[in-house]
Amino acid sequence: MPSSDKDKKRIMVTGGAGFLGSHLVDRLLDDGHDVMCVDNMFTGSRRNIAHLRDHPGFEFIRHDISQPLHVEADQIYNLACPASPVHYQFDPVQTTKTSVLGAINTLGLAKRLRCRILQASTSEVYGDPEVHPQPESYPGRVNPIGPRSCYDEGKRCAETLFFDYRRQHGLPIKVARIFNTYGPRMHPNDGRVVSNFVVQALEGRPITIYGDGSQTRSFCYVSDLIDGLVRLMEAPDETTGPINLGNPAEMTIADLAKLIVEMAGSPSSIEFAPLPEDDPRQRQPDIRLAKERLDWQPRVGLEDGLASTIDYFRALRA
Repeated sequence: MPSSDKDKKRIMVTGGAGFLGSHLVDRLLDDGHDVMCVDNMFTGSRRNIAHLRDHPGFEFIRHDISQPLHVEADQIYNLACPASPVHYQFDPVQTTKTSVLGAINTLGLAKRLRCRILQASTSEVYGDPEVHPQPESYPGRVNPIGPRSCYDEGKRCAETLFFDYRRQHGLPIKVARIFNTYGPRMHPNDGRVVSNFVVQALEGRPITIYGDGSQTRSFCYVSDLIDGLVRLMEAPDETTGPINLGNPAEMTIADLAKLIVEMAGSPSSIEFAPLPEDDPRQRQPDIRLAKERLDWQPRVGLEDGLASTIDYFRALRA
């Protein structure tokens, strides 16, 4: 909680009705701040913020950040962008606009207000990496013209804009590179591996693995990720990032599928399908910088996090 009214902030969260955004809004309100949740509701959900409707510190603004927004704030968290392949490939041109024009508009607002601004970037900036695990110094191996490029390159361009605004205008920026995150409020049809597997397992349908299942991912529970974002925003100005935020515990997709089937008590079998184009074979964050600069590391184990996630999706079906 803020130690006094002087420490209480008015904070804008774009994408605030989405999976990560709504959890961040909760955390900031719990910390005693006033929060403006800005979302065009393309992938956001009113269900994610329904419990905040009567909260005195909460304000919802329906707005697409590819268009300018004129408000007053002490801090800005820019999380607005569809983050799953199903959603960002639905309208790839708009996805790029959201990342690039959204960065320009939020940075312009932060410049006018002279306030800190945090960009939610992504591990996808590393593409299909040749270095494992991926440190922030690795420039990536990304296809600029593939079906995932609207998201990958949009986020890379947003990072460019953030650092150019810092160099050119002295703006206090923060850039977080978010690795696979899961938990309650994930969209049940977002096409991401955890939500896909959990929904299929609960419905007793075959679990679909793309590729042979040997590709790896590292899964971070949502509360850990949100704590990392807040710590980065509150870190000294010289800690700009980019900083990896994710759980370095790596596992194969096949092992994840088996674990979810077991934990859900599901009769689901496992089926294999062709691997999508440009799908990375390995993904694991090097989080040494987050440990050093933010005193941050994940604390929620995979089985505990999956139990909460399975309970959430089971309740949705009730």
